[in-house]
Amino acid sequence: MATRRIGIIVNGATGRMGYRQHLVRSLLAIQEQGGVTLSDGDRLLPDLLLVGRNQEKLATVAERHGLTNWTTDIDAALADPEYEVYFDALVTNLRVENLKKAIAAGKAIYTEKPTAETFEDALELARLAKEHGTVGGVVHDKLYLPGLLKLRRLIDADFFGRILSVRGEFGYWVYEGDWQSAQRPSWNYRAEDGGGIVADMFPHWNYVIEELFGRIEDVYAQTATHIGERWDETGEKFTATADDAAYGVFRLEGGAVVQMNSSWDVRVHRDELVEFQVDGTNGSAVVGLHSAHIQPREATPKPVWNPDVKDGHDYRADWIEVPDNAGPDGFDNGFKVQWEGFLRHVAEEPKDSAYPYDFLSGARGVRLAEAGLASSAEGRRIDLDPLTEV
Repeated sequence: MATRRIGIIVNGATGRMGYRQHLVRSLLAIQEQGGVTLSDGDRLLPDLLLVGRNQEKLATVAERHGLTNWTTDIDAALADPEYEVYFDALVTNLRVENLKKAIAAGKAIYTEKPTAETFEDALELARLAKEHGTVGGVVHDKLYLPGLLKLRRLIDADFFGRILSVRGEFGYWVYEGDWQSAQRPSWNYRAEDGGGIVADMFPHWNYVIEELFGRIEDVYAQTATHIGERWDETGEKFTATADDAAYGVFRLEGGAVVQMNSSWDVRVHRDELVEFQVDGTNGSAVVGLHSAHIQPREATPKPVWNPDVKDGHDYRADWIEVPDNAGPDGFDNGFKVQWEGFLRHVAEEPKDSAYPYDFLSGARGVRLAEAGLASSAEGRRIDLDPLTEV
């Protein structure tokens, strides 16, 4: 067994997602475990080059984790042949330019979503990646969450029969930033900076729905900016110009209907910050980030509507918890698991083989966000044609 090095440029290493989920919980965790195990038993060990715009922040992060390779010069990083993978965790409005540079430099690319602010730009990235033979991957982290892995199991076992509908609730209360600091960066609430819950979450919902339930045929959405004034990181008041809530209805190929509520203005009264209820002819499931509960057809109660009498039935008690069944170590961090899969693909698959969650998949997510915003603005349902090639 040998250890093989793989050089990875981490652009946006000091940002919230780039630092917490990708650097600390994924790439450094992979280093600490001795690398990614390949099919021949070799270990693939990441060698990291941190990139960012703020020299002081980069130096602090590097020193904290004992890293020595960092730079504020992205062009120099991309020109270095020792680093064959480029990762992008920048804010969305800076992403397209840097992804194009990475494609031109011949790097394998892994990127946060959305891949672009517009569908046109996202589709162009997919075309460029295909023309250059780029191995491209887009973060699809929700698919690797324990709850959704359990849901995948249920679907594969045909637990539901024919799936009729999916109802999703996502969100929590994000403080305005005046008397308590906000939990999210202020740019999220400025459309001119690429903010908005539709741009942030609809690309997630696209790949979750696609991979678990089927292709989205059309969308109807209503968006809102419920809170019009917020305070930024310096305490300055600003006008919120981006949507902070979205209510979407997606009709799928085959007839199932998905309803998704996404909001940063909702107080949580559910077990997890996101939950999906899936109802089918043979059974139903309620699934969160980690937990999953099921109710098969044979164990479904028979309620009778009578608003004049208090209903004392404990409906939650009728559901069965799905066990983890994930081995002695349980489920690993979803971001880390996808990183391992992408690095294995780069190391072991032919250069012209497509990674499952590629730039075209990312473009479909951007398209859904764009269609959702257009639907809300125009007050109509918008059809979505299949998009399987560029």
